[in-house]
Amino acid sequence: MTFSIVGHCPETGMFGLAISSSSPAVAARCAFARAGVGAVSTQNVTDPRLGPRTLNLMEQGATPGEALAILERTGEHMAWRQVLAVGRSGESAIYSGTHVLGLWSEAQDVDVAAAGNLLADTGVPEAMVTTFRKTSGKLGHRLMEALVAGLAAGGEAGPVHSSGLLLVDQQSWPLAELRIDWTTQCPIAALAEAWTVFEPQMDAYVTRALDPRSAPSYGVPGDE
Repeated sequence: MTFSIVGHCPETGMFGLAISSSSPAVAARCAFARAGVGAVSTQNVTDPRLGPRTLNLMEQGATPGEALAILERTGEHMAWRQVLAVGRSGESAIYSGTHVLGLWSEAQDVDVAAAGNLLADTGVPEAMVTTFRKTSGKLGHRLMEALVAGLAAGGEAGPVHSSGLLLVDQQSWPLAELRIDWTTQCPIAALAEAWTVFEPQMDAYVTRALDPRSAPSYGVPGDE
């Protein structure tokens, strides 16, 4: 019921992920990232506790592979879980339990991992990783292109209704956290439109938080 991709930019140190599902508000339950630590997607029959727990283990020194191995041994009902992680070194890891739903698959490379369940085609994750690797530009752009490629490769077996993009950089809060929680149209197209609007303003919101004196104009009526 979900396909996602987690990614890392070694040049900037940024982490992020993009995700889509037939379920409502997928990014609210499945998308996790922490500045300087990594990005995690927890999906299939979702346990949102696995996202922060994986990031905690990685922050304490575990590699993504080690963190997911610990979850496999100690987590609850792990046979129903699918978890993706990428960390500071660029290592990526994926855990897919024996009870992952429907047609599922996974793909990974340095700085990136993708996986999905209830897919229309097992090639979806590989298409996402390939697109991420061959796309230039900033991390958010690469993740969005990969999500679009996953949909074009077949996406989920049924229609998707929600999607999200999460990016973290140097601050404790997300650099970008865009969500389409429900639509009967295409949530990935709506997310791409939101990203097109938000991305040019993204750095300005950080400046406004850290030093409003040097912040650019808001560009709205009444702002002088």
